[in-house]
Amino acid sequence: MHNIEFRHHHGQEAKEVLDDLVDVYRVVYGVEPYAGDPFFSVDSFEERLRGAMEMPGFETVTARVGGRPDGRLVGLVHGVTLPADRAWWVSLGTGRPAAALAAATAQDVFWLRELMVLPSLGNRGIGRSLHDEMVRHRPERWTTLTCIHDNEPARSAYPRWGYQVIGGRIRHAPESPEYDAMLLRPGAVRQLSTPHCG
Repeated sequence: MHNIEFRHHHGQEAKEVLDDLVDVYRVVYGVEPYAGDPFFSVDSFEERLRGAMEMPGFETVTARVGGRPDGRLVGLVHGVTLPADRAWWVSLGTGRPAAALAAATAQDVFWLRELMVLPSLGNRGIGRSLHDEMVRHRPERWTTLTCIHDNEPARSAYPRWGYQVIGGRIRHAPESPEYDAMLLRPGAVRQLSTPHCG
């Protein structure tokens, strides 16, 4: 896949592309085992996304084909500055490295909340490129994320990208699946390959 445009969106500009973001989610999560699960409903995602847009440090990076802002949206990543008192983060307890704890207190941890690419364009490097485009431009030095523990191939990809699994499995809500929490140390993305789409 060539001629992909990555674009960073903050604040009101991010809200202006909300419908496009939701449309990608609808396709990505409109399949088994997510279809029909209230936790993964489009309405639930939109509610979580709107909430995230009001959190400190919110940003989304979009990937569009055609090399122009009005090209078709084929993938996205979004996240916020991690609140040090976020329940899932706190629940990891001593599984968190001391340096990461200090970083979270100093608002120096980026929480990558969602990363998705249309299934029809999988295995083309778009997800990795979106990830690197986001992380390498964030002011925070650390990055954390949670991944459904049996969500392959994503669960296996993140460790290859430099992430370390920390603590035990967590849930974002009583009705959510179990997630593995992962941590990317400072400088890891700069040591990885340059983002590409090919």
